[in-house]
Amino acid sequence: MKNPHDIIRRPVLTEKGYDGIADKKYVFEVDVNANKIEIKRALEAVFKDIKVDSVNTLRTMGRIKRQGRTQGRTPEVKKAYVTLKKDSKPIEFFEGMV
Repeated sequence: MKNPHDIIRRPVLTEKGYDGIADKKYVFEVDVNANKIEIKRALEAVFKDIKVDSVNTLRTMGRIKRQGRTQGRTPEVKKAYVTLKKDSKPIEFFEGMV
């Protein structure tokens, strides 16, 4: 199994992400090659005392950027929208942000 910290890159802290914290819904940027089962296991390994109910994923292609005549793409990103079970504890990292 991969290291859980390699699967979960960082939390996505946006206004939409803050709105879901009260309902135990969190957003994380994850590895592009990770699937939903690996994401669920990695979250439960990194954050103790949580139980993941569902994981929804979203992939966005990199945008084309130009600098003069040369062009390239920004990196591809995969996000995971994670919902915790009702009896689960909230993630402590997000406690002071609500």
